[in-house]
Amino acid sequence: MRHELSLQSAFKVLTLLKKNQTYPPPTQIKLQPEEIVKGPTFAELGLQPALLAGLERLSIGRPTAVQRLAIPALRRGRSALCAAETGSGKTLAYLLPLLERLLGRPEEPAEAAGPAAPRGLVVLPSRELAAQVGAVAAALCAPAGLAVRGLTGGGAAGGLRRQLRAPPPGPAVLLGTPGALREALRRRFLALERLRWMVLDEADSLMDESFTELLEEILAHRTQVVVVGATFPAGLTETLAKFADVDRFMNLCTQSLHRLPPHVQQKFIRLKGRDKLPEVLQLLKERPSSGGAVLIFCNTASTVNWLGYILDDHKIKHLRLQGQMSAAARAGIFASFQKGDVSVLVCTDLASRGLDTSSVQLVVNYDFPDTLQDYLHRAGRVGRVGSKAPGAVVSFVTHRWDVDLVRKIETNMWLSQRKLVSE
Repeated sequence: MRHELSLQSAFKVLTLLKKNQTYPPPTQIKLQPEEIVKGPTFAELGLQPALLAGLERLSIGRPTAVQRLAIPALRRGRSALCAAETGSGKTLAYLLPLLERLLGRPEEPAEAAGPAAPRGLVVLPSRELAAQVGAVAAALCAPAGLAVRGLTGGGAAGGLRRQLRAPPPGPAVLLGTPGALREALRRRFLALERLRWMVLDEADSLMDESFTELLEEILAHRTQVVVVGATFPAGLTETLAKFADVDRFMNLCTQSLHRLPPHVQQKFIRLKGRDKLPEVLQLLKERPSSGGAVLIFCNTASTVNWLGYILDDHKIKHLRLQGQMSAAARAGIFASFQKGDVSVLVCTDLASRGLDTSSVQLVVNYDFPDTLQDYLHRAGRVGRVGSKAPGAVVSFVTHRWDVDLVRKIETNMWLSQRKLVSE
């Protein structure tokens, strides 16, 4: 049996509602896309012509709220915690001012025979996110003649060397995953003496015990540090305090942080586990071809594979993405999805952090997430800056503990609406 759960009020217990009832966005509010809200232009923020040319190549217009907040602050060289909702433009918010700092103080090239010695470093949790941010960084840096390289592993030493190789004066900006950076430092293929700034992107996915040793080595160089995320883990400042003076960090936060986007429709379907498969098949088969891309989230790699086999049986074209895949198998999967070659991606939370999903108009939580933070990241795949439609999130609620989390989501959604109405 199937029911849908409505988000009615933060102070009412969830009730089971009639079939096909849903919770729409508030009709009394006309949301204006953030990218066309009046405010200073990138030129008025004082960016150099080379970066403005890069933005033109990317077809980027006006700054978003987090970019207007972060660009002037980070240009001053201060370390910062930068927190903003998913899909708000955080990548440009840190890349633009930090690249501006490199252009403002050109340095002598490193020794050609020595290890790669970048002046800027961005640490990211996955190779997919590193490739995406790397493409943006390369477009911004090309007019200025700055080389950008990505370091995401490669097995043997030769693979790491090839990824770091760049014409003189070597890579100015390096984007890497923790494991690859650790290995390159261990083999002395990488030196940090010239480092001027470092970014921890999607910090909540990076801050674990295995990362602290690398963090300590990087922060020993007393560089500008920018920690970026839509959610920050408990104990983040305590971890940073072991290696840096966190009292000197600025806090850059947008007003919509930790809030669900109120223009995105949220639907919760209460059903038994055995009914999830026919429900998702019906959703996919009834969805029009013009309905945009679909992300289907599962909690484990084995469920991704199992569901993928079922979709194959039903002739539903799709891609799969999960962390147990080999690097070779994962390479290009998300890029193919972004290009629109296939409109359905079955995935784990690997695809919920930072990746650009502006073509996605439906997120399906086949498995309900474990935490509110995970739900916020998944729901943030729709209704992003640059999206053509607000989109919707459909969640299958099967367990008693799932309902407890829906209550938290209900409160979050109510607060988001109340804030918008008050404005």
